[in-house]
Amino acid sequence: MSAPIPGARPAEVQELARAQDRLSFVYLERCLVHRDANAITATNEKGVIHVPAAMIGALLLGPGTNISHQAMMLLADSGATTVWVGEKGVRYYAHGRPLARTTKLLDLQAAAVSNRNERLAVARRMYEIRFPDDVTDGLNMQQLRGHEGARVRQAYRDAANKYGIDWDKRSYKPQEFDESDDANQALTAATTCLYGVAQAVTVALGLSSGLGFVHVGNDRSFVYDIADLYKTEIAVPVAFEVISRRDIEDIPSETRRAMRDAMFEAKLLTRCVRDIHRVLGADGAGDDGFGWDVVELWDDKVGTVDAGKAWGQEPGW
Repeated sequence: MSAPIPGARPAEVQELARAQDRLSFVYLERCLVHRDANAITATNEKGVIHVPAAMIGALLLGPGTNISHQAMMLLADSGATTVWVGEKGVRYYAHGRPLARTTKLLDLQAAAVSNRNERLAVARRMYEIRFPDDVTDGLNMQQLRGHEGARVRQAYRDAANKYGIDWDKRSYKPQEFDESDDANQALTAATTCLYGVAQAVTVALGLSSGLGFVHVGNDRSFVYDIADLYKTEIAVPVAFEVISRRDIEDIPSETRRAMRDAMFEAKLLTRCVRDIHRVLGADGAGDDGFGWDVVELWDDKVGTVDAGKAWGQEPGW
């Protein structure tokens, strides 16, 4: 008889917090990340902090972080998305294991993105969530883009006027973050926070980050689609409000903290899960699929059949 595996036992899937009940994200940099029982620990010269792994939506690992094998095991078992990000948290490199154990929503996503009419319907629903006062019936993608561009530019102008910020236009070069003006730096940092949350929820629900409906050609196209739902409501006003403060030493850090508070106040994880179900036409489906490890086999006549069964032993074989 083999000896029991030492340490805390992994949580069962049924015991894990649902995606919408978790912390939106935890950002760490310049520290050692390890585990203590079922909590993630972050250690630096100032001390140690503990965060229950099952309550993390996305753990963002910035520069100077070292994470142990045990910590990654815990995060994987807990279904927390681990995202490695670059300097100032504005570059995405990789992510870890999802929370989902079923492909129900992924099947809907793949079917919708593969059908022209369904894809357009999803794009219209996305626009309606962003701008419910506008009418999208009968609009094609070119018309939707025109409406969206005008509304976003107006949102920038409105926020700049509200907070007394000189504003020209949205301008950002990924390789030259420090060359942007203060407002554009704050906007970049704010939208990156949205990308982290959207990535965490997308992966947690078992969806494909690359199968976008408006954005295409990138491995995070669907993440950009979902993050855009909240850009003018949350990211834009937060970014301009941060810039309106005086004597800011670190724009990205100040913006991340402000976004953390704004996303918590807006219950963004809950909304993000609900809105993804809505845009994919799965309203009311909930996320009960998290509860079980589902593995089935495809069948060309009946759809799916049970896995884990010795097929081919029926009478007649």
